[in-house]
Amino acid sequence: MSEQNAALAQGGSRRDFLKSSSAAAVGAGLASLATLPGAYAAADDTIKVGLVGCGGRGSGAAVQALKTKGNVKLVAMGDAFADRLEGSLGSIRKQFEGQPDRVAVDSDHKFVGFDAYQKVIASGVDLVILATPPGFRPIHFEAAVKAGKHVFMEKPVAVDGPGVRMVVAAAEEAKAKNLAVGVGLQRHHQFQYIETIKRLKDGAIGDIHTARAYWNMGELWVKARQPGMTEMEYQMRNWYHFNWLCGDHIVEQHIHNLDVINWVKDAYPVRAWGMGCQAVRKGKEFGEIYDHHAVEFEYADGTRMFSQCRQIPGCWNSVSEHVRGTHGEADISGNRIDGKDGKWKYKGETPDPYQQEHDDLFASIREGKPLNEGLMGAYSTMTSIMGRMATYSGKEVTWEKALNSQLSLMPKDFDFKANPPVMPGPDGVYPVAVPGFATAL
Repeated sequence: MSEQNAALAQGGSRRDFLKSSSAAAVGAGLASLATLPGAYAAADDTIKVGLVGCGGRGSGAAVQALKTKGNVKLVAMGDAFADRLEGSLGSIRKQFEGQPDRVAVDSDHKFVGFDAYQKVIASGVDLVILATPPGFRPIHFEAAVKAGKHVFMEKPVAVDGPGVRMVVAAAEEAKAKNLAVGVGLQRHHQFQYIETIKRLKDGAIGDIHTARAYWNMGELWVKARQPGMTEMEYQMRNWYHFNWLCGDHIVEQHIHNLDVINWVKDAYPVRAWGMGCQAVRKGKEFGEIYDHHAVEFEYADGTRMFSQCRQIPGCWNSVSEHVRGTHGEADISGNRIDGKDGKWKYKGETPDPYQQEHDDLFASIREGKPLNEGLMGAYSTMTSIMGRMATYSGKEVTWEKALNSQLSLMPKDFDFKANPPVMPGPDGVYPVAVPGFATAL
């Protein structure tokens, strides 16, 4: 690990590596495509894309990649389930009925099973979209980088400390190989967020000392268990309810809000305390994750971030980020500042940030200065994991303890006949962490 990344691993500043994010990368000078990994021939500048993980987000990311400027083709797809792959391919083709050459996935390049990612990576693609449940992300990202592929990967990028460390190492290797790495924290490409946070960093509300972050929403989907379905398939189909697959919703969703505050602070929290439980979402059909978390994070300079995420119907909902400073306050998500120079609200362009993140990624590849968001994704994922550790244990959890945790949530065997890491009890109900008693952090 480099000296810079070692400092980040202790909760230090992230200002330096953020300088290489979207805007800076896209504005870089032109370079020959032939000099980039995956060496494009001068007569053919096509970027060949492979999709790993064919759910809704994976399908959406593939469509957005294919809508970027220049020659782009989807040439390979992989998923654990054939029905997901075929459904995804059909929906993507509908988006490009007038440009059928953009979707060039033949029967020999549709791969199914736990090893589908290996076959997609080896199929001659230049860039891989990784959009499986996040528990698989470190394994897939490491393999793609070792093979010299550019990567777009959805957030979060891991579910435990060992996974985060794998991603950090692979992100450093990608940088050394001049590979592009995009991470699905699209607010970094959202114009109103970029301008609002720039003003905050320029001192619009003075020194920031308090932050609030929320992802409070209603109930979550669940898919019924079908006759003959193995436990592994049931959990894979209901991946959001199991920690080895999603990391709990504080990691899978709330990462967006926590990442925004990290962005504002140019730092990561050094410790956390929290509480939560399964208060409403109970029953055999549900897994092991909590339905609410409340976490207090502390940064090295004493700033406190108060965080909530909840998935309970009939309650107050909010997906937002807020900060208060010595000279005012800001609703970052609302793009409003009430500071020392009066009130301000963003009134500029608002392109789709999900499309923009792909536009920026692909432009950076073509312009010869590929952006690398791997470390940002890894450390904001670690922030979320640290929050989960705090709520599950009921104890103070430090950044160093969380990052260096040896607990891996992943199964030993990836096979539909194998048992996942967590199994239901005799009553069919899954075990849930009990604060004050849980020892597995």
